[in-house]
Amino acid sequence: MATGIKDKVAIIGMGCTHFGERWDEGAEELMVEAFEECLEDAGIEKKDIDGAWLGTCFEEGGTGKSGLPLSLTLRLPFIPVTRVENYCATGTEAFRGAVYAVASGACDICLALGVEKLKDTGYGGLPSFTGSNTGSLNWLWCPNITAPGAFAQLASAYGAKYKISDDDIKRAMAHISAKSHANGVLNPKAHLRKVISEEQIMNAPIVAHPLGLFDCCGVSDGAACAIVTTPEIAKKLGKTDIVSVKSLQLALSSGEEMSYNDWDGAHFMTTTICSKKAYEEAGIKNPREEISMMEVHDCFSITELVTMEDLHISERGRAAVDIMDGFYDINGKIPCQVDGGLKCFGHPVGASGLRMIYEMYLQLQKRAGERQLDNPEFGLTHNLGGFPSMNVCSISIIGKYDS
Repeated sequence: MATGIKDKVAIIGMGCTHFGERWDEGAEELMVEAFEECLEDAGIEKKDIDGAWLGTCFEEGGTGKSGLPLSLTLRLPFIPVTRVENYCATGTEAFRGAVYAVASGACDICLALGVEKLKDTGYGGLPSFTGSNTGSLNWLWCPNITAPGAFAQLASAYGAKYKISDDDIKRAMAHISAKSHANGVLNPKAHLRKVISEEQIMNAPIVAHPLGLFDCCGVSDGAACAIVTTPEIAKKLGKTDIVSVKSLQLALSSGEEMSYNDWDGAHFMTTTICSKKAYEEAGIKNPREEISMMEVHDCFSITELVTMEDLHISERGRAAVDIMDGFYDINGKIPCQVDGGLKCFGHPVGASGLRMIYEMYLQLQKRAGERQLDNPEFGLTHNLGGFPSMNVCSISIIGKYDS
């Protein structure tokens, strides 16, 4: 019988680039930048790594869909390298591969690295998925859809279900974005580091009603990575205050959302299911009381609002109240987007999931500088790829190792 991965894998090193418009550097330079920090943090040599996973969604590096861009760039010593992609959960998917390899006993030490160079594509948002498979899938399920349009419908459906006015939803979304921008000011690796007031956000141009300019995350370049091993090996390496993986869960849409009439369009079925499995694996009974901090997929402000309920932290229809009460502020009960989130980092797809874990890791090691929280125990990260009606959800929970 499966027992899960709780405390079977320790994170011994992480690295993260500055996210932004990295015009003068390619994906290779970003991979090296993140890896060098990670390797130094882990205190090991490159030859100690048994296997690696590369997460990248759009960047191919001229080598098809292979793992060669990572192996060649880092000069990895003829070890297995696997390239993965799972929409916006791509970075966490790379992490999952490395974690599962260690948990299974197949490898002692593994690397997960996510990278994306989006600014060079010239798109104002994410590039279109092309090819016969993804192209056909998107056309069959989501013809003529845009990301802002789809998530604007989420906001409208949520407001209709809980009888919340557009103005109240916009005010809650403005608080979400203002909070994240205030946090991003404290993070030297964030792309956008300016305080934005709620009034500025409320008065910004509309992109897709009721989503305004500051309700949408930007586009950037970046990379992040992690080195994982067993807690026993971590101890032999002299590691103290070990951070371990408590759970790692993934849920993908089955088509049920759009195929039947039960889904109300006001929440994410994948997150609702995935979070329950993640809590069960981690042994968390009451997430509202036990989770210390979060990095969630704030591609749009409404996504963060709805996710608070799908994570079973805010009651259904009550997330806006918690948000306006400061429950998710940096000095609140469960700080959310402690590092500034997608709002301040942008969303280089392959890197985002690992960037989120990087912040939770720093916080647990009390190395987060000005934004350091008091004695966090559990950090949750959440990725959501696709649309409300068809998506991929990945949730990880890390915390202090229970020896």
